[in-house]
Formats: sequence, C-alpha cells, structure tokens
Amino acid sequence: MNLKANLFFLIFIAAGIFSSEAQEIRVHDPVVAKQGDTYYLYNTGRGIGVYSSKDLKNWKREPAVFKEKPEWTDSVVPNFENHIWAPDITLHDGTYYLYYSVSAFGKNTSAMGVTTNTTLDPEDEGYKWEDHGSVVRSIPNRDMWNAIDPNLVFDDEGTPWLSFGSFWDGLKLVKMNENLLEIAKPQEWHTIARRERSFKLADADPGDAALEAPFIFKKNGYFYQFLSWDLCCRGDRSTYKVVVGRSKDVTGPYVDKEGKPLNEGGGTLLIEGNENWYGAGHNSTYTFDGTDYIFFHAYDANDDGSPKLKVKELSWDEEWPTVAPLK
Repeated sequence: MNLKANLFFLIFIAAGIFSSEAQEIRVHDPVVAKQGDTYYLYNTGRGIGVYSSKDLKNWKREPAVFKEKPEWTDSVVPNFENHIWAPDITLHDGTYYLYYSVSAFGKNTSAMGVTTNTTLDPEDEGYKWEDHGSVVRSIPNRDMWNAIDPNLVFDDEGTPWLSFGSFWDGLKLVKMNENLLEIAKPQEWHTIARRERSFKLADADPGDAALEAPFIFKKNGYFYQFLSWDLCCRGDRSTYKVVVGRSKDVTGPYVDKEGKPLNEGGGTLLIEGNENWYGAGHNSTYTFDGTDYIFFHAYDANDDGSPKLKVKELSWDEEWPTVAPLK
C-alpha cells in the first residue's frame, strides 16, 4: 500500500467506515424504519433528529423532520422551542406515520402529534412531511396520565392502537381510527402498566412511580410490552432500565415472567446500567431481515453521562427476550 493509500485508509478508520464497532452517536429515544437498503433513525431533538445508515453501525446525520415547529404546538406549550420528544415511526399502506411528543419537562402538559410521508429518503423528489396536528393531549389537574412516548401497534384483527404515557397513573393504550390520525369513537382506553407510589404526594407530583415509553412488539403469539422504569436524563443520577411483560391480547393484561401483572408493578428486567453506563432505556424493537433488534440509549459514565445509541440483537429463551449486558 503506497503512502497516499495508507493515509486514506487511516482517515477511513478514524471515521469509522471500516470499523467493526458501532458508531456511538448521541441520541435520546431512538426508533428506526428500513426503506430499501437504508435504515432511518428518528430521535428526540430539535425538530426531531434523523440519522441514516446502511449497516446499523455507521450513521449519517440527515435534515430534521421539522425546520420550524408545528403551528399547533404553542397552544400546548407556550413559546415551544421545537425540541420534540420520543418519536415513533410506522409504515402502513405505503405511508409512513411519524408520531411525536410535545411536552413541558416534568409536567403532564403534553400532547402527541403525527406527521406523514410517502418516503424517508430526503433526496427523493416526493419527500415531504405533512403534519396532521395533535392526536392526544393531557392537561394537569384533569388527567392523571401523560400524553408522551407514543407507539403504534396493530392487534390480530388489524385494529390500530396507540400506547403511550409516563408516571402518574400509568401507561395507557387507546384505540385509533383506521386513518391513524385520531382516536376511534366510541373511545376505548386501557391501562397497560402501573407502579404504586411508595409515599403520599400531591397529585401533581408523579413521585417515585416512574415508568414510561411503552413499546409493544408481537412475537411467538404474544404481545410483548417493553417499558422503561426509573429516571432518565439526569447524568450520573440516571437510573433508567428496561423491563418487559407479555399478553395474548394487545389490551392486556400484561404479566412478567413470574406472572405478576404490569398493572401491579410487575416487570421482568431486561436491560440495566453498570459501572460504565449510568442507566439505559427508552427502547424500540423490530425485526429486520429475519433478526430481532432492540434499540435504546444509555448514559455514558466515561463521557459526562452523554446519551449514546445502543443496538443489540434480541434472543429468546423459553419465549422471553434476552439481551447481552452492556459492555
């Protein structure tokens, strides 16, 4: 190899192009869809952050979904700064539905919106996100649930349901209209996970009953509900972890591996932090090309608690998911 070629090779290695290790991009709340040979990752960020990859290891930053904040968001959070949380991406009948969260931190002053596109490729001439506004909204002192962290799922009959929520009175599931843009009528709601507070607090305070980010994944004739326990976004005080339960019906009841209902604080531990990662959570789960993957973020103890993307394969032991521990 001549000197010039050697120099280029070293540059490529530095860029991670020939590296076998996954590129540790900084993301919160990753969700992923595959179009053609390209994976598109959406995450919490200004206007919804976007990355693309050919191999789930090397990632390229793409333009944000929203250059400007959706017009309706100021009616929920005054002077909203376009920092959008926890998206969810689904392909249905040739259209991509991207749900997202608009919220004030630590309050259930929140709403979930949805925007659609027929392609995820920003270079495609047909690429254009069309926003459809708010789908579900929560209001303090009215609702004991929080309209954030959406995840769309279809039951065995093809009926759409939206799971979501955090803290307070637990995670919720609501039936959606077949257009996927609004709640179905008559309304049908279910609580799919809940943790009791261990001490008395005002209703406005969610306390230590921390759970959020449901993601429902069908496998082996069951609906598996992945969810995150404890606290995110607090640097070295982050205690995030992923637990799981399952049900034969999308509406529940979901139980953990020991048979304890998720509505009664149940949950089988799947992912947790260690000395190198303060916490890990807010996952999404998919099957790509015959392999099951789980995507989540973890707080890097060696980088001031920065949230880093983690991608791991899911294995199944007696029909329950397992994941290799964080290194």
